[in-house]
Amino acid sequence: QVQVVESGGGLVQAGGSLRLSCAASARTFSSYGMGWFRQAPGKEREFVAAITWIGGSKYFAGSVQGRFTISKDNAKKMVYLQMNNLTPEDTAVYYCAAHTGRGTFDSEYEYNYWGQGTQVTVSS
Repeated sequence: QVQVVESGGGLVQAGGSLRLSCAASARTFSSYGMGWFRQAPGKEREFVAAITWIGGSKYFAGSVQGRFTISKDNAKKMVYLQMNNLTPEDTAVYYCAAHTGRGTFDSEYEYNYWGQGTQVTVSS
C-alpha cells in the first residue's frame, strides 16, 4: 500500500518556480508531520523543509530559507512545497516522507514511508 506520493516536478529555468505536492495516506497523516528531502546526483540526501500536522510549525534548510515555503491541507492530507527563485543547485530528486520519530525534523532517520520522488531540474 502506497503511503506517500509526490508530484509536481519538472524542468524549469533558473529564477522560475515550481510547486511540489505530497499526498499522504491515513497512516502517514497520523505522523507528527511531513518533510521534504532532496538528493542530487552524486550527493547525499539532504533536508529541505518540514511541517507539523498540528500547529503547522515549519522548518527549513538554510539553503532554501526565503525561497521555499511549505504548507499543508489537513482535510486533503496534502503537503505542498512552493519553490521560488530556483537555481541549478536546486536540481535533484525531491522526496516526501512522514516524520514518525521523536527527533529533529532535519534528520532523515526520523522519517518513514518515503515516496518514490519527483525530479526537479533547473536549467541555467
